[in-house]
Amino acid sequence: MQLFDPNNPNERKKMIAAAALLVVAIAVLGYVFFGGSSKSPSQNVAVKGPRPVGSPMNRPTPEPTPDDSAFLQPIPATWSVPGVGDPNRNIFAFYEPTPRPTPPVRIPTPTPTPVPPMAISSLSPSTIYARTADFSLEITGDKFTAAVRVTVDGRELPTRFISSQQLFTTVPAALISNPGVRQVMARTGDGKLYSNAATLNVTPPPLPNYNFVGIIGKPRGNDTAVLQKKADKDYKELLNVQRGDVLEGRFRVNSISEREVVLVDTTLRIRHTIPFTLDTSINPQSRPPVRRVDSEEP
Repeated sequence: MQLFDPNNPNERKKMIAAAALLVVAIAVLGYVFFGGSSKSPSQNVAVKGPRPVGSPMNRPTPEPTPDDSAFLQPIPATWSVPGVGDPNRNIFAFYEPTPRPTPPVRIPTPTPTPVPPMAISSLSPSTIYARTADFSLEITGDKFTAAVRVTVDGRELPTRFISSQQLFTTVPAALISNPGVRQVMARTGDGKLYSNAATLNVTPPPLPNYNFVGIIGKPRGNDTAVLQKKADKDYKELLNVQRGDVLEGRFRVNSISEREVVLVDTTLRIRHTIPFTLDTSINPQSRPPVRRVDSEEP
């Protein structure tokens, strides 16, 4: 079988084209392997001509090319390298700072209280019952003057100067109407001379220990009050009193009405009012009948 027909024009064209492609391929391969590694002709050409005048020592020194290492400056380290930790320490435990010692608290030196120019040593009386009348108070001390006035809880009272160790004043009943403590001082009007404070004790007065539980009215007006003691709840005895009777040697019956009984302390001259109260704890069978009006025979 014949592969190539030279008489066929198409076959000849194909053969020409294949030969052209083969030549181009060989040229490209030759350039790649041999032409790329050859040096440029300008590098092998020697420059002919006169040399520059002067020796190599007279030639200007070329400027040095800046080196990048000249711009590298050391950076100062401001931190400290942590020490090696304890190998037995628990890394998951919370950090507890070392407690710093607390500096001692400086307590300022107290300023001493100045000594009063005058002094009170005692009061007479030093204890009084509340709700009593006006009474005289004697003040004993030292360095008193005629310009000194006695004060009770800051209220200035008329004062009688006896000597530099003794003063007298009258305390009104209004200042002792309630129990408590009263401060007594001696001082001048301008406040330059003053004394220490003395204590006057005002105590509660004795109280009658009775309840007013009934009244027996009579036509002639000489009524009878029925009283009962408070102290003993089991005390069932009733006490019938009239005007003028004295209870426990101290409390005199001053008046009797359907609303209250008034007793007067014969020692302190204090009035005590006992209102009418119905004591339900009393057994009605052990209690005599309370009459509003007592019939009297002519």
